[in-house]
Amino acid sequence: MLDRDELGTLPRAVGSGADAVIDTVAYTDVHANQLLEIESSVGAIVGISSSSVYRDEVGRTLDEARTGGFPDMPLPLTEAHPTVEPGPQTYSTRKIALERRLLDHATGPVTILRPGAIHGPHSVHPREWWFVKRMLDGRKVIPLAYRGESRFHTSATVNIAALVRHALGIPGTRILNAADPSVLSVAEIAATIATHLNYGGAFVPVNDNTYPPVIGSTPWSVPAPFTLDTSASLALGYRPVLTYEEASQAACDWLVKAAPSDWREAFPVLAGYSRDLFDYAGEDAYFECSAATKS
Repeated sequence: MLDRDELGTLPRAVGSGADAVIDTVAYTDVHANQLLEIESSVGAIVGISSSSVYRDEVGRTLDEARTGGFPDMPLPLTEAHPTVEPGPQTYSTRKIALERRLLDHATGPVTILRPGAIHGPHSVHPREWWFVKRMLDGRKVIPLAYRGESRFHTSATVNIAALVRHALGIPGTRILNAADPSVLSVAEIAATIATHLNYGGAFVPVNDNTYPPVIGSTPWSVPAPFTLDTSASLALGYRPVLTYEEASQAACDWLVKAAPSDWREAFPVLAGYSRDLFDYAGEDAYFECSAATKS
């Protein structure tokens, strides 16, 4: 077993060398130091960072959105947009520390990828479960916060992999946003999953602009769009493999087949959300109140 946090283990794993090292679990400058240990033995390094590193004009980020307010970002975000400063404070500041350490000290080619909401089979953070579980549980009506209009850029694992492969074929050091070819709204994501799973229920838009929303808060529900500019990767000649509509089918099929009895244990990152993702009692009360108001 490789202890990710122990210096010296990565050189032993790489041995006599490799054409490339693709690090999908690098989170800190310590992890960057591990990669720098082996750079003389590898042809290129690819590190997966995050689009959460971007900040708005007053310093707001996704990390502190629940307490400090959701960031007001330009549309779409380019790789040149300002980021947080490196440090140990948050997920994003640690990711930037990773990026800076690699870019400032590596002597060989380094590609940093900044994906959005990553999706694909066998994830510990399958956002699609928010819809799939409701459909499997026979929920006839599913609420959508912000009227289902939220747009949070998704990133299919197959597209990330294709971008990695393409970038490795063009040696160089760069930062690239890594996202799907289009940005679906939550309502469009819902319709995509419903069509694939033959769901016959209804989606009800919730007209509430508070953040975080109380009812219908999917993992993509945000009060302002969060979208990524992918023109830099396209300029390299890369082309996405699949759309969200196409790529999400494999994840949904896997979720239906897995359907864990204890989803919190199976999907620990999803379980770490600060809200109850499946507050059916709250949803029922909302629908009853809405019906009473209309009658």
